Amino acid sequence: MFKKLMALTIVAAMLTGCATYNEELGRNQILFGDPQAFARSANAAWTEIKQKERVSTDTRYTSRLNRVSQRLLRAIGENPASWEYLVFDSRDLNAFALPGNKIGVYEGIMDIMENDAQLAAVVGHEIAHVEFLHSQERYGQQTLGQLGAVAAGVAAGSQCDERDARCRQRALALAGTGATVFFLLPHSRQHEREADIGGLRYMVQAGYDPCEAAAFWQNLIRASAGQQRPPEFLSTHPDPQNRIALLRSEAQKMGYSCR
Repeated sequence: MFKKLMALTIVAAMLTGCATYNEELGRNQILFGDPQAFARSANAAWTEIKQKERVSTDTRYTSRLNRVSQRLLRAIGENPASWEYLVFDSRDLNAFALPGNKIGVYEGIMDIMENDAQLAAVVGHEIAHVEFLHSQERYGQQTLGQLGAVAAGVAAGSQCDERDARCRQRALALAGTGATVFFLLPHSRQHEREADIGGLRYMVQAGYDPCEAAAFWQNLIRASAGQQRPPEFLSTHPDPQNRIALLRSEAQKMGYSCR
């Protein structure tokens, strides 16, 4: 039974996904689904977000985001007119990207930025997520993780007494937790690190000081002091201090010396 499930898992992966080498990332990506379908879904989600969230009209924020986003996009050879970037009227310390060239930034996070370069670090990070097809890859990883968890859970459950439903349920639950902790979360953190490094490169191409990326993260740590964070291995994002160390190291490789 277990061998049959594993075979089905492999066949499903072969039918619905393909491995593509990404030269910029230096690794293969397994991309599931139709990119156009992803863009359509993202457009629908973006429309829903704009209906639920209040779009900022404060030019202190919107002019700044437009200026920085356009400079970054032009520097990497993208047409700013093919992207949509909005400020949302919220105190959240957050920003996000969606497939289909959509970027949202909240007023709260812009308030802790000391200069345009720090905004460029965040926007560059979000652009990198889109450029690297991270959302599409994450969908493929979630699909594989679910298939693998079911296969492992059934295999473990086969050791239970046939009448012991609780034992089989525990086996499936443990397999799901294992897939999350040892497969999905590490990949999510990898995406964040790749977007951090990609964002740094975009900053340099646009003429911004990449050391300001680490400075921004120091500001964010201070602004979010007191908030509980799970340990890194249980988080979708790397530990902030580890991100700062990575950003400084990568900036140094580019010839910059950060404090």
